[in-house]
Amino acid sequence: MMSHFEPPIHWNDYEDIALKLYEKFGDEFTESKIYRVRFTDLLEWVLELPHFVGKREESNEGHLEMIQSSWVYEWRDNQD
Repeated sequence: MMSHFEPPIHWNDYEDIALKLYEKFGDEFTESKIYRVRFTDLLEWVLELPHFVGKREESNEGHLEMIQSSWVYEWRDNQD
């Protein structure tokens, strides 16, 4: 049986993180809800993602803003 190899995810892998967040929360989080997520919550959710290897102390507001907007784009892409 071939196992699907998933490379590790780091803080600047915004699209990968956004995809994982969308897979986790689906359409439960709309665009306006995503933009209202507190960064403290977003940080915890990212740290819990499978294959995420970034450290809490490597996180910053810039990363979290990019993750948030990438998540919005991922959500929009799935609304067709």
